[in-house]
This record gives sequence, C-alpha cells and structure tokens, in this order.
Amino acid sequence: MSRPLRISRRSRRSTPLAAAGPAGPERPLSVSELSHRVTRLLEEGIGRVTVEGEISNLRKPRSGHAYFVLKDAGAAINCVCFRSALARLRAPLADGRQIEVDGRLTAYTPRSEYQIIVEAAREAGLGELMRRFLELRDKLKAEGLFDTQRKRPLPRLPRTIGLVTSATGAALRDMLNVLWRRGAGLEVVLSPCAVQGDAAPGEIVRAIGRLRRHARCEVIIVGRGGGSIEDLWAFNDESVVRAIAACEIPIVSAVGHETDTTLSDFAADLRAPTPSAAAELVTAGYDDFIASLGRIHQSLDREVRRRIQSRREALHASLSSWGMRRPIERIGSALQRIDDYGQRIDRAAQGKLQLL
Repeated sequence: MSRPLRISRRSRRSTPLAAAGPAGPERPLSVSELSHRVTRLLEEGIGRVTVEGEISNLRKPRSGHAYFVLKDAGAAINCVCFRSALARLRAPLADGRQIEVDGRLTAYTPRSEYQIIVEAAREAGLGELMRRFLELRDKLKAEGLFDTQRKRPLPRLPRTIGLVTSATGAALRDMLNVLWRRGAGLEVVLSPCAVQGDAAPGEIVRAIGRLRRHARCEVIIVGRGGGSIEDLWAFNDESVVRAIAACEIPIVSAVGHETDTTLSDFAADLRAPTPSAAAELVTAGYDDFIASLGRIHQSLDREVRRRIQSRREALHASLSSWGMRRPIERIGSALQRIDDYGQRIDRAAQGKLQLL
C-alpha cells in the first residue's frame, strides 16, 4: 500500500511520512507559499508555449491591458496581454477570432489561477461562431434586411415605450432610471424574456410579438448588458433578426457594450451602444422640447416686460401732462368753449329768422 505524502518546504520531492525522522513533522505550508511554488513549477516546468484557440470574453480596461479567454471545444485558459505587447500584435484581438499566441505559462497568485502572458499573436482563422455570424450576415444582407431605406425614424415624443429584456437584469434597471428621469409621465411596457441560452431566441421573438399586439407602443428597445460572444449569441439568431426586421414599430437594438456588435443591430431601425444609451436616444426629443419651451418662456417674458414698460412710460407721460395737472381749469375752458358755440348758434338762428 502506498504511503501518504507530505510536501517538503525545502525540496520539490514528495517524502514519505515515515522518512521524516525523529525531528517530527514540519509546519504546513501557507496558501501563499503553495501558490508561489505552483507558479514556479509552471514557469520552470513548462515555460514558453504556443497555443491556438478562439478568443472569448475579451476585456480592455482603462489600464490598456487586454484580458481574454482562449478556448477550444474541450477547455479554456485565461490570457493577459499587457499594453506594451498589445501594441505589437499582428492580429487584432476580437471575440470569436481564432488565433495562435506565443507566451509564458504562469499563475496569478492571488487567485491561484494559471494563465498565459501573451507576447505575440497571429490570426489562425475565424472561429466557428464568427464564421456562422458572417455567413448569416451576408445572407440577410443580400435579402435587403439591413438596407438603410428600411430604417424608420424614432417618434419625437413617445408616450409609451416597450422593453424586450430580462426582468432581473441590470440592463432593465439602467433603462428605467434613464426613462423616468428624462421623460416624466412615460408609460413603460416590459415584455420579459431570457436573453441568453438555448431558449432565448424563441423567447425574444415572442416578447417582440407581444409588444406588436400592444397597439399603444410607439417604440421598442431590445437589449441586454454585456458579455462574451456566446452570451450575446441569441441576438445573432436568424429568427430574432427577422422578427426585428418585420416589426412595424421602430426598434432600437441595445445589446452589450459599445464594442459589441450583433446582427440585431443591423436589422434594427437604430443601434445604441448600451441599454442606457438606448433609453437616452428614445427620449432625446424631450430634451429638445423642454429647451424649446425654455426659449419660448424667455421670449414671452421679454415681450411682457417690454409692454409693461411701454405702458408705464405712457401713463407717466399722461400723468405729467398739463391737462392732468390742472383738470379744473381744463374743464372750465371746455365749458367756456361750449357757451361760446351756443351763443354763435343763437345769433345765427336769429339772423335766419329776420331774413324770413
């Protein structure tokens, strides 16, 4: 029977417990010590590698480094390409792209995860998902589903907006925050659906159909938050793309982050970089409307003030006139003129009588 093994701190060899000697067992390794030892084994035992696989879940934070997963049908491995090496790559990194990478196998000690530090990359051919994406894109484009003349303008001041997304996702919260902040009194109709997985395409199509039957919807946002190309694949499904193209209500596609592109983006009447941006786009008319009201208010205010000032000046001039200062004398003068006119009339009448 084989004996249990203890890992020695001073040697990479495994030593039977019985060989520990009279000095007794050594203290156990800390997690950090074990993680560093595994890292050295990877770097010294394997070291430099050349690996081919498909890029997935590509991320490029503000640091300028690139993080992604390199995968095939059976496994996946994390990769990091630091900014200095990223600028020298011959093959641009993109989800779904099949590449060969040269780099060093190591481990990220804080999480005890092994990874490849990529130093060079070459295109090895498009991944299967990207191949399917391009084939369907070309097919639907040839049918005219992506023609710009099919695109319809969004309503300027929509009162009812439909949302096709997950009822539990962050994208829904983001859109609602924008819609209710920018357009008070808007009616929002949620048609919930799964946004990833095998069942998602059918649910998205049915969710769009429910809103098409909701006669009051004036515009629809179809979308979800970011993810890998696999996470977003439901929005590349042919049935989803055709449902978007066939919808008589204008649709805004808001799938993933700004760098993500799906076939739904091409079929929709407008593509937004994020769900929040979609909510801003469909309510942009309210900003213009409020700005117009502000300009009208300022113009009316100036005109009212001008007229009040004009009337004030006319009243002041009237109050300052001689007639308003000596009203009794003015009335007496008028009465005197009336008497004078009366006497003239009497004399004229007497003259006429004498002629008769």
